[in-house]
Amino acid sequence: MKALILAAGYATRLYPLTKQFPKPLLKVEKRPIIDYILDKLQGLSDIDEIMVVTNSKFISPFRQWAKTKKTQRRIEIIDDLTRNHTDRRGAIGDMLFVLQQKRLQDDLLIIGGDNLFDSDLNDFISFAKKNRPHPVIGVYDITDLSHASKYGIVKLDAKKRIVDFKEKPKVAKSTLVAMCLYYFPKERLNLIKEYLNLKTGKHDASGLYIDWLRKKVTVYGFLFQGRWYDIGDHHFYHSVKENFTKKHPVLYPPHHIGMVGTPPSAAGWTGVHYY
Repeated sequence: MKALILAAGYATRLYPLTKQFPKPLLKVEKRPIIDYILDKLQGLSDIDEIMVVTNSKFISPFRQWAKTKKTQRRIEIIDDLTRNHTDRRGAIGDMLFVLQQKRLQDDLLIIGGDNLFDSDLNDFISFAKKNRPHPVIGVYDITDLSHASKYGIVKLDAKKRIVDFKEKPKVAKSTLVAMCLYYFPKERLNLIKEYLNLKTGKHDASGLYIDWLRKKVTVYGFLFQGRWYDIGDHHFYHSVKENFTKKHPVLYPPHHIGMVGTPPSAAGWTGVHYY
């Protein structure tokens, strides 16, 4: 199995921090964001190679980062040959670019380079292997319906199959949202090219692909526990720096821009998400 970290975006909402520097290399507790993702991947025995797709503008700092990493798995930095926000390929476009450049014929685990979560990935991979050759996406309950419309909304049946998906609806009917975390078995990789060959307007966003994919084949959702941070702008980045590495963070803070709290359960605090 190969792992692919998506890191080719230009993060315009984080300017000026990211105007000349890539978002996944911004630091949280003195470590680049991508290091935490790398930690998760190194805990997976199934992974034999880790790829990071970035752009021509930021290829140099990623290459420097890779030189500092000591890992048993090969890390390859891939340039998607774009240079600015206007000619970006988008998440699905970058997936296809890597598939074609590497001629991949392996199962593929894909993670957004700005996603942080404190659950390990072993249960996710076990679930995916149990349900192959079907794709699996990571799902998270943000618990706050008023903020759910900022994401792709997922509906699961009793067998954890995705039976409905709405990309950023005006009115959300569920608090289950899609993470940028996907398992695509090798038997289904060809569907990425098929989707991008459609001539139906802009459709390079990953959520639009998931909606199309679940109508094409059975797609499963794996519900993550713990905390998940999707770093989108300055508020979210500040929140991550304040909370992610704390052993006992305040997980249900007062109302604050960029925060969604998870209410307490019988087992104690269960998580927080920064949308």
